[in-house]
Amino acid sequence: MDYLTFSFLFSFLLTLGYAITISGRRSSRVPPGPFPFPIIGNLLHLSDKPHQSLATLSKRYGPLMSLKFGAKTAIVVSSPDLAKEFLQTHDHSFSSRSVPDVVGRVADHAKYSIVWLPVGEKWRRLRRISKEYVFSVQRLDASELLRQTKVKELVDHVDRCCISEKVINIGAIAFTTSLNVLSNLIFSMDLAQYDSSYSQEFKDDVWALLEIGGKPNISDFFPIFKFFDLQGLGRRVNVHGNRILTIFDNIIDQRLQTRSSLLTDSDVLDSLLNLNQMDESTFSRNDMRHLFLALFIAGTDTASTTLEWAMAELIRNPDKLATTRSEIIKLMENKEKIIQESDISQLPYLQAVIKETLRLHPPVPFLIPHQAIHDIEIQGFMVPKNAQILCNLWAMGRDPKVWSHPDTFMPERFLEVNVDYRGQDFELIPFGAGRRMCPGLNTAHRMLHIMLGSLIQKFDWKLEGNKRAQDMDMGEKFGITLQRSAPLKAIPLKL
Repeated sequence: MDYLTFSFLFSFLLTLGYAITISGRRSSRVPPGPFPFPIIGNLLHLSDKPHQSLATLSKRYGPLMSLKFGAKTAIVVSSPDLAKEFLQTHDHSFSSRSVPDVVGRVADHAKYSIVWLPVGEKWRRLRRISKEYVFSVQRLDASELLRQTKVKELVDHVDRCCISEKVINIGAIAFTTSLNVLSNLIFSMDLAQYDSSYSQEFKDDVWALLEIGGKPNISDFFPIFKFFDLQGLGRRVNVHGNRILTIFDNIIDQRLQTRSSLLTDSDVLDSLLNLNQMDESTFSRNDMRHLFLALFIAGTDTASTTLEWAMAELIRNPDKLATTRSEIIKLMENKEKIIQESDISQLPYLQAVIKETLRLHPPVPFLIPHQAIHDIEIQGFMVPKNAQILCNLWAMGRDPKVWSHPDTFMPERFLEVNVDYRGQDFELIPFGAGRRMCPGLNTAHRMLHIMLGSLIQKFDWKLEGNKRAQDMDMGEKFGITLQRSAPLKAIPLKL
């Protein structure tokens, strides 16, 4: 269902609401916000870019704002100070999740997923397992050669395209690289190829889930309609999600047949199978399948989207691109050498480019929505139990009270201030903060720097069709991740 159809449906509901004269007075204790229409609440205040709509509303009603989306109450947070209150000071009170209807449609994913489970014994156990077996410092350091190999494959692919002057979809190749890094870490195998003619069922299914998950869903706003699945989103997400789970099942079955009876530990899958065989009640096969699903959905598109935005900003700002490349070349004595993870700390301008990209283009503009587990007072206002908490990172990143020239791409600003994105500086929290912070932050940190650094160290870039960089479409397309409205397509040129 497109946005026009969606708006028409809710306009109909609005008319119905007035016809039956349902109205109510907003509680004086909840945060301020636009007065909700009967039945549909504030849904007509949104656009197809809700992060921008809510940023505009927050300028009128303040950085703590309440809205009604159908039957759901939403609290919108749009300032670093308030984000700190919600995600740090009162972290436990907002540690639950607001679960979209489509998430529960895939084999009860919400009941097993580390992303969507409420904080409790099962969530803590899965969090501990993922930190120990997937995201530990030891696992991260041990897999450095793997990431280096996959980035080398990325560079080799771009080099071949350079020779043939082939146009490259930057986001697509970054997605393939991120996907294969993760699939090799977990399964010791590639799940995608750069050749677009190659059948890439897994990659297509992941993309489909991300697309469906980003669509407004009537069932989320009006739970009474969940059974009917009016937009068909539940049926579609079920098809793609179960297809991915079937792929995981086949990989697990094959590994069980080929591995020895000894408790080997060559990759994440082996480690988790060992854990499963030692204590099925602690970590079941179903837990394993859903952990893999969460990791692949969360760990691929966010990284590739951020890299695509970084490349777009650098191409659009050739002076910034030249400064970044100069810093890398100066550090690398051997021109043929690919940037190493140990080099990142010595590349402050490259780090500043990544931070500035995450400020302007947060990959998940509202984070994964939190939910209040009980009524709680924040700055004199009442946040009701079960309210959805939307932390508008996009608005925070463009707040002139926090950032000078907020709409301008200026990596230099991060050379002057000691602001990082590891969850302590609330001006910049693209990976979240508190107990629900993204556990893959350190992996993303390393991958983003070595992928971006390698693509600009080795190649210059010109836009498809000899378009001028100043004319580049920098529009946004809202979804689970904040993608470009038009994919970045460019031709690599050998330096």
